[in-house]
Amino acid sequence: MDETPPLSISTYNPFGDLIGLHFDSWGDGRSLCRIELTPKLLNPNGVTHGAVLYAMADTGMGGALLTTLDGGRYCTTVEIKISYFRALRSQRLSCESWVVHRGKRIAFLEAAVSDDDGLVAQASGTFAILEPRGAA
Repeated sequence: MDETPPLSISTYNPFGDLIGLHFDSWGDGRSLCRIELTPKLLNPNGVTHGAVLYAMADTGMGGALLTTLDGGRYCTTVEIKISYFRALRSQRLSCESWVVHRGKRIAFLEAAVSDDDGLVAQASGTFAILEPRGAA
């Protein structure tokens, strides 16, 4: 995972800018992204909203899969399952994602979301691999 993303996250996924998600690295079917939490990302109970962790896992897995695609192919989420292990009040989150299996049209990935104290959530997802737009 020594490669730097060829595009900024705002070019790759404008939603990432909205929640402050940045990729630190990606390559060879893996990615590492992070978020510095702000008060806007908390739920009414003062802990990180579960949707933030879900978005990290979804975006991280998509980024990991993109590193395995060529010829203008791209991917989209089919389904994700996420398990939350504890409430989170930390200021920094990271998400490591990796391709478990990639076929011609479908891929299966996993992601681990952590803070300084360890694992916060674990996700698995199925992604569709699509041909370039306009391809016959």
